[in-house]
Amino acid sequence: MTSTTIPPMLPELAARAGVGRVWRGAAIAAVTATAAAELYAAVIRAAGVPMRAGFLGAATASPLTASSFATGVAVCTFWAAILATILAKKAARPARTFLAITVVLTAVSLMVPAGAAATSPATKVALAAAHILVAGIVIPILACHLRPARQAGS
Repeated sequence: MTSTTIPPMLPELAARAGVGRVWRGAAIAAVTATAAAELYAAVIRAAGVPMRAGFLGAATASPLTASSFATGVAVCTFWAAILATILAKKAARPARTFLAITVVLTAVSLMVPAGAAATSPATKVALAAAHILVAGIVIPILACHLRPARQAGS
């Protein structure tokens, strides 16, 4: 009878491969979500929704530009990828854990447009919808990249 041992480096290499998948997914998610957010912004601008919003507690609103949406998507996707990377290494079920955490974080993120000072109600609703749109793109893409790659022939 023979026994086979797994070299100690293989689990580390497998973890790194999973991390690479997460960051590839983050790049795909960021590009896709930015394009969708920009298209959405163009539609709501065309619909006449005022594209000015104030930070929490601000006395005045500032214009929302194309870079506002792109920057928001990039920052949120970056932090989502950091979370996914940590979960890929530490969680027993990283995709499921990622979904649970990010759905809660998306709900929490809706407080930002809801609390935006000096901002019209139409803009608050449009911005909340933008949060949901972007989360609806980024979260599933990253979650799919947390699942193990399928083996050839399976």
